[in-house]
Amino acid sequence: MNISVVIPLYNEEESLGELEAWIRRVMEANNFSYEIIMVDDGSKDASWSEIEKLKKLNPHVKGIKFRRNYGKSAALHVGFQAAQGDVVITMDADLQDPPERIPDMLAAWRKGADVVLMKRRTRAGESWLKRLTAHLFYRLINRISDAPIPVDTGDFRLMSRRTVDALNRLPERNRYLKGMFAWVGMPTVT
Repeated sequence: MNISVVIPLYNEEESLGELEAWIRRVMEANNFSYEIIMVDDGSKDASWSEIEKLKKLNPHVKGIKFRRNYGKSAALHVGFQAAQGDVVITMDADLQDPPERIPDMLAAWRKGADVVLMKRRTRAGESWLKRLTAHLFYRLINRISDAPIPVDTGDFRLMSRRTVDALNRLPERNRYLKGMFAWVGMPTVT
């Protein structure tokens, strides 16, 4: 089994070395075959230079660079298209997603889930206004949507190859990925 870890990023030069080392430790400790695809979404800092360094140090690291900022959904979409793994895991670059949970995600996938969501225990570090607007947004979107979107789940998720292929076939140009993840209707666990 091959694992693709897709990481969209914007101005994250300071965290990339630590993130790569953290993921590499987990992958090597579990003898996983993997690739890390870092998609630089038009960063203004030295993120791309850091990715270039990491590629030289670790042959499992791949980089994609956007000339300008297109947004997280576009970065994820391009990462999905590049991913070769049997499963694709998405993570944020800011060190908020613990790679040690990847074996748990794989266990749920092996039991039949095509999508494994990680739910936040807390929204630490977010203002009360951010927490309130997120709470209201997901409740509202779920009232008007035919495909319920899981509440309080971040972008740390595992998707089967079947799910990623279904997402890659969708023609939408302006992608609301959390809605699209739900819309494709694959068996999901949190």
